[in-house]
Amino acid sequence: MEYFYIILFVIAFLYAAVGHGGASGYLALMALYHIAPEEMKPTALLLNLFVSGISFFQYYRGKHFLWKTFLPFALGSIPFSFLGGMIILDGSIYKKILGFLLLLPVARLLFFPNPKEGEMKSQNFYLSLLIGASIGLISGMIGIGGGIILSPVLLLLKWTNQKQTAAISALFIFVNSISGLAGQFTKGIIFNSEMLSYVLVALFGGILGAYFGAWRFNQTIIKNLLRTVLFLAAAKLIIGG
Repeated sequence: MEYFYIILFVIAFLYAAVGHGGASGYLALMALYHIAPEEMKPTALLLNLFVSGISFFQYYRGKHFLWKTFLPFALGSIPFSFLGGMIILDGSIYKKILGFLLLLPVARLLFFPNPKEGEMKSQNFYLSLLIGASIGLISGMIGIGGGIILSPVLLLLKWTNQKQTAAISALFIFVNSISGLAGQFTKGIIFNSEMLSYVLVALFGGILGAYFGAWRFNQTIIKNLLRTVLFLAAAKLIIGG
């Protein structure tokens, strides 16, 4: 565990800087350190609550949040995230799915640039509900907030720009993390014994990352670093289990 807390801080910082809670990164880190899957899911979701909440606050202050865009996704996702939290997956299958999910933000950071003002399109309410429900189920099963899936969808459909995507994803992650944790409570939750230390380190990284991401950084450098880290972690989980 020599470098665990350093990596945890970096993950929280990088994810918060782009409006994410970091659950997929925390899960990958815990998997690489051979922490049991039954501890990984609730631990990642709890860390998600702190970091995504901080990230949302900073992006909301920056006036990047759109309630009208957010609500249909949340309405669809919250009940299904609860259901997903009740599903227990085999450990090896769990890590493979997580590995493939880590490739989604890599694809987002590589292939989905910030839409130009003239390219923006109107949101479809019913499609948003369906997307939200699908993401909610997957995020509850794996123990993520779903922002890594929602973000590329928003940019692909050209419903939001990058800053708006970050703001919406942050609150989406927050509410789904609560719902997923509630679903897991019905089956019993085991938190890692080092949870308090994890929270403090992630909280500090999240505060700094959210501030710099929302107010200071040109996000190009952050995105390049984040996609490199995620790609390496995904490759390890998919190839090495």
